[in-house]
This record gives sequence, structure tokens and C-alpha cells, in this order.
Amino acid sequence: MSAAEDYILLGLRLGRHVDGLVDAYYGPPELKEQADAEEPVDPTRLVADADRLLVRLEDGWLRDQAEGLRAYAGVLAGEELSYSDEVERCHGVRPQRVGTERYEAVHDELEELLPGDGMLGDRYEAWRSSRFVPAEKVVPAIRDVVEILRAATEKVVDLPAGEGLDLEEVDDEPWWAFNYYLGGLRSRVVVNIDIPDICDDLVELAAHEVYPGHHTEHSVKEQLFTRERGELAESIQLVPTPAALTQEGVAETGPDVVLDDEVVAKLTEALARHGLEYDLAAERRMREVRRPLRRIGVDAALMLHEDGASEDEVEAYLVKWGLITPERARHQIRFVTDPTWRAYVITYSAGGDLCREWTGGDPARFARLLTEQMRVSDLIASVSSV
Repeated sequence: MSAAEDYILLGLRLGRHVDGLVDAYYGPPELKEQADAEEPVDPTRLVADADRLLVRLEDGWLRDQAEGLRAYAGVLAGEELSYSDEVERCHGVRPQRVGTERYEAVHDELEELLPGDGMLGDRYEAWRSSRFVPAEKVVPAIRDVVEILRAATEKVVDLPAGEGLDLEEVDDEPWWAFNYYLGGLRSRVVVNIDIPDICDDLVELAAHEVYPGHHTEHSVKEQLFTRERGELAESIQLVPTPAALTQEGVAETGPDVVLDDEVVAKLTEALARHGLEYDLAAERRMREVRRPLRRIGVDAALMLHEDGASEDEVEAYLVKWGLITPERARHQIRFVTDPTWRAYVITYSAGGDLCREWTGGDPARFARLLTEQMRVSDLIASVSSV
């Protein structure tokens, strides 16, 4: 059996222990049939399997992914590993605390954008609530946004013939939206309507999950690596890997690449047809100012998993510094305590920062992220040398 097939089986077997760990699989069906037919493999055996696989792999992208699976197998097997070590070994970056002075600076900028009386968090929620999109309009509006962003994405990268997606609404999930990549160049994208959205959220969501984000990267790489080159390792997407960090980095960076004046005008017109007023300048400015707060989820995870803070203490921290409601804070806590996602929280902020810095707004560099298996260590080395 090839190293790529052993890697796939290791991932599938780990996925029998933790729901959602296999984000997508579209490789040889007989491997999945084999993994599904077995009794769940003891994690200590999976550790040994991962160690044997690592011996076979040369330094490179696939070895990085296998290292992440080895770390996660160790966690399941009861190996003592700090939360920070788990994150670093799975995703290739070590979580760092930002320090509340960075958040204070964000608050100062928001004070200028949201003048008035009362608590800043209340003013921010009032600003958002005045722009909420009715739940019944969310999915229809996103469908139109997706079509506009698809045309913009085609100017950056060649989309494979036959790619496409289905868009649905869900509720009672620990995330805002999710791309279930199905293989065959297709995605099922679901939107959690429990979380209220403003117009810019719809644009961000469509760019993140579809064009030029997750769906774009998965379909382009399926075509290039799996279909054209027969490289099986790309046919499984696994949560506890460095690739997850670059994938979220792509999705976080994508809007910066495709949202030019022409695209914004088309989006504004499309949303207006749904009775929605999209004030891009105001809503994008608010998103940019708040971007450093994206890291607060990592703070919450470190407080819970390393500091021994209670959920009530973490909720209060998130409400104060993240300027969010207690309900949204509890939603974040649910995410960082979920066994599938607890380490994954770093991929959004760290992945976004890394890919944004590496691309520097250059569409050609962004296209490389969509078409190459970029190593996290190489990206870090590249931006560190500048």
C-alpha cells in the first residue's frame, strides 16, 4: 500500500473516533469501505501507525499533514500534551496571547466610529441590529452574491468545468457556516441562521465558503491534483492538519482579493433587489477595525484549556473585549470546547494573518495558494525574511 493510501486510512480511522475530523473525502471508495467496516481502531495503535508512516515520508507537505494526525492520535491515546503543543503540532503555529492593549486600541477606534452614550458593546450591537438581514432573506441573497463572486474569482483562477454547489440553511450548530465538500467538484454549503447577519456578513460568508474560498480551493485542487495527477493525498481533508490553517487563510484572505469597485457595485445592486441596503464603506470599515478581535477565540481557548478559567470567566472576557453579546460568547465557548474544533480555532486568525501577509494583495500570489500545496513552514519563513 502506498504512503498516500496509509495516510488516508489513518485519517479515516481517526475520524471514526471524532465526528467531523474528516472534513471531506473523495478518494478511492474501497479505502473508506475498509475503514467503515472495521471496529474503531484503538488510538494507541493509530499512534504506532502514524509513527510508521512518518518514517516512510520525506520532508514535505504530506509529512506535515501526517505529523498533525500523529499529534491528534496521541491526544486521543491519552498522551500528555499541553493545549499549545497540541495546536502547534496539528496546525504548524503556536498560539500566542495578544494582550488586552491591542484590544484597547480597537476599542478606541470603535469609539470614533460609534460615538454616543452607553457601553461601547451596546452601541456596536445596536449598529449591527439596525442592519440585520431578515432570516428568510439570508439564503436567497447569498445565492445572488455567490454568482457575482464566482465571476470575480474566474479572473483570478481557472475554475474547473462542472464545479458547483448547493446552499442550505441550518440551525443549532457551533459555527456560523460550513462548506461540506462532496468531491466531484461539488460542495454543500450550509448557513447557520441562528446567528444574525448584516449584508457584509453575507458577502464575507459567500467569499469565505465558496468563491474564492473553500469551494474554490477544494474544486481547483481536486481537478489539478486528484483528477489530473492522480495524487490521492489531496482527496481527504482533515481538521487537525497544517493544510487546514492554509485553507482557512485562503478563505479569510479571499474577500480582499476580489472585492474591487466593480464587484461592490454589482453586489450592492443585487442585495437591493432583496430590499437590503449594503453600505460597503461603513460595514467593511467596521470589519477591518474589528479584525484584531478575530484572535480573541484563541485567548478564550488558552484561558479554558491552560489557565483553568471557568466558562463564566471566559464569557465575561469575550463580552468585554470582543464586544459581543453573552449569547454569542457562549457560542464561541461551545466552539473552542468541541473536541473537533478546540485546536482549530487558531486557523482563522493565524491562517488569515499569514496568508494575507504572504499574498500582499497580489492576485497571482493568491492564485498560488489555490493551486499549490503550500507548507505553513515555508509561508512563515517567507514572510519572516521580508
